[in-house]
Amino acid sequence: MKKQKVSSAVIRRLPRYYRHLTDLYLAGVVRISSSALGKAMNLTASQIRQDLSCFGEFGQQGYGYNVSSLRDEIAEILAMGQNHTAVILGVGNLGRALAENFHFDRSGFTLTAIFDVDPNVIGKTVSNVLVRPIDELDNYLKENPTSVGVLTVPRAAALDMAERLVQGGVKGIWNFTNVELNISQSDVIVENIHFADSLLALSYMISENET
Repeated sequence: MKKQKVSSAVIRRLPRYYRHLTDLYLAGVVRISSSALGKAMNLTASQIRQDLSCFGEFGQQGYGYNVSSLRDEIAEILAMGQNHTAVILGVGNLGRALAENFHFDRSGFTLTAIFDVDPNVIGKTVSNVLVRPIDELDNYLKENPTSVGVLTVPRAAALDMAERLVQGGVKGIWNFTNVELNISQSDVIVENIHFADSLLALSYMISENET
């Protein structure tokens, strides 16, 4: 499948497609029309067809989409079968919550290691993953090529930890530190996650509904 250059808006909708198609697949739905899928996702049928056309031809006129096949195609587009690996830096409340409750495997990732500075947690396991001292990070990354580093460290340590991940050859950083990381290396992708942004957007929408 040859992928053309697509907008970030389309890319960010793809996981939503995969999630909805997975729900349909698990519910035993065999096929669905673009209009029905759009209604479930609050999108138009034409938007769905336009998004999917960026990656090839899907579905048949008069039949719609085969749910299982389209789900598999989107999983391939999202590179879910490439055996990505991830490490978590920081096993405080958020880091532990991600390790214990986020299903990395369902997104095509394997959580391989966790790093921290706290001697009270080093050497223990979280979700069957060993917590290692942060001093071992550099050597670990040299010996274990890693796709993504998950940053849940304090703000003051964010930039230093990000630079160490970059030097260690990670391809992407999933950043929960509330520090806007700008990495100079163009081949490293940073996804900055700000929980407050979503909550403040919700605050605005609530206030608008009340006026």
